[in-house]
Amino acid sequence: MPSYDLLITVFLSIILLASILSIRLKLPYTVILVLVGIGLAFTTDQLLSAGGSIGQAIAQIRSLSQGSVGSGLFVGLVVPPLIFQALMHVRSSDLKSVIRPSFTLATVGVVIATLVGGIVLWKIVGLPFSVSFLFASLISPTDAATVLEMFRRVKVPSKLVALMDTEAAFNDATGIVVFTIVLTSINVNNLPLYSALFDFLVLFGGGVVTGLGVAFGAELLTSVVRDPLTETILTVSVVYGSYTLASSLGFSGLVAVSVVGLYFGNFTARAAMGSATRETIRVFWEIAAFVSNSVAFLFIGFRTDLLKLYQSWELVLLALVAVLIARASTVYPILTLFDRVRDNIPLKWRNVAMLGGFRGALSIALAASLAGSTVLTSSDQETIATMVLGVAFISITVQAGVLSRYIRGRFKEDQTGHEEERLELRVAKAVSAIETLQKMKDEGKMSEEDFLLQLENERDEITEAILQASSAISTKGIFKSRAERLFSLINTSSWRRATKTLQDNLEGKPIEKLVEELETGQNKENDAEKNEDGSANSAKS
Repeated sequence: MPSYDLLITVFLSIILLASILSIRLKLPYTVILVLVGIGLAFTTDQLLSAGGSIGQAIAQIRSLSQGSVGSGLFVGLVVPPLIFQALMHVRSSDLKSVIRPSFTLATVGVVIATLVGGIVLWKIVGLPFSVSFLFASLISPTDAATVLEMFRRVKVPSKLVALMDTEAAFNDATGIVVFTIVLTSINVNNLPLYSALFDFLVLFGGGVVTGLGVAFGAELLTSVVRDPLTETILTVSVVYGSYTLASSLGFSGLVAVSVVGLYFGNFTARAAMGSATRETIRVFWEIAAFVSNSVAFLFIGFRTDLLKLYQSWELVLLALVAVLIARASTVYPILTLFDRVRDNIPLKWRNVAMLGGFRGALSIALAASLAGSTVLTSSDQETIATMVLGVAFISITVQAGVLSRYIRGRFKEDQTGHEEERLELRVAKAVSAIETLQKMKDEGKMSEEDFLLQLENERDEITEAILQASSAISTKGIFKSRAERLFSLINTSSWRRATKTLQDNLEGKPIEKLVEELETGQNKENDAEKNEDGSANSAKS
């Protein structure tokens, strides 16, 4: 077995490779990671037969992603940082405007999707009852890892992002409850509805209460600590502590983490932390979320067998159709109802919610938990696993691309225009908002506490715009800068000539021309030195 330092090195190298390929090929990073994971899984046996510690390390990483153990590690270690990092940026104003439709999608929506998807597969496709409803229950909740990663990259209104993020964060509890009920009720004629409702209230409500308690305690500790690194470690303890505490009490750990993220971003970070600490924590959790996303999609890639999916393409296609029908029967009725009642949810927002219902690693983890189940045959377990992996693969590789195209076409106001103009507009809006806040405070229309809270919101907007405006030096610029620095230290005529020639080459001259000029210059200088030596000797004579 390879050492842990080698495992970490190989894993980080895979992440780096996927990131570089994503930039060069202009493809989503998540898609590249899934494909890299599939390729490595496909070649694991060849790497092992070739020998070497790297092949053993890759095989070990693949084995960690297999089975229920890997699924449990994924849910407990990878998903909490993703949820916390995303929800800590959701503003309370955006959350208030979408909390009702997002909560309905995360609860009632999951139940409707399970029923519709199960009926389609059972009555129309003709799959067994147990397979149909188990698959529908574990595929109904949108995957937090996939949704959060997608809406971190696309440019849509912040309220729409809040709608999708909160739905993905909160529907896990509903999905797990429904999945558990279906699994334990396969041999029962009627589902225990009262028991199901009680289980959901305990799981969801207990997660909310636990998250609030841990978040409030963390805020009290933060108020007496003034070291950015210590406060960063405190956030790590709070994230995993809330998940562990809620899970040990029989509640939803992911709901607890969601509440902690919302509380931290809207209260703790603004009331009990300085700007330097907030920036340190922001950078840390962005890195943590990036690594977690990498683990999540590599997890999907390692578990995906393209050959098996190709052999079962008809089953996968039927499963995908059932999932889309179930999603449509959830999104459009619920969001249309809220749009007509009070909330402003345009049709294009509903279309984004429909296309943004990604499935991914969480569904795969639930499917893996069926391994060894006594209520399902091995054939049924294999059927469910194939459908889940197929839908997840298509969701990440195809559905994400369709959504990106739709957003670029229907949200042009968020995509077009020069970057400088967009940044200037953001800063101008923030400055105008600050002036308005100051006027309201001077007129006594706003309390000091509300003024400071709103001021922090606008400060974060300006800070984000400034960070986006920063640019990095190009590769060509690095070569040129380092060459100038190196050659400026050598004060000889030949090196000065080489510096100028190198700079000219960096502006477009071919390397052969560079070599020729260097050699010509060196020969001329040698001839000049010989002539000087000859003249000096003649003078001495």
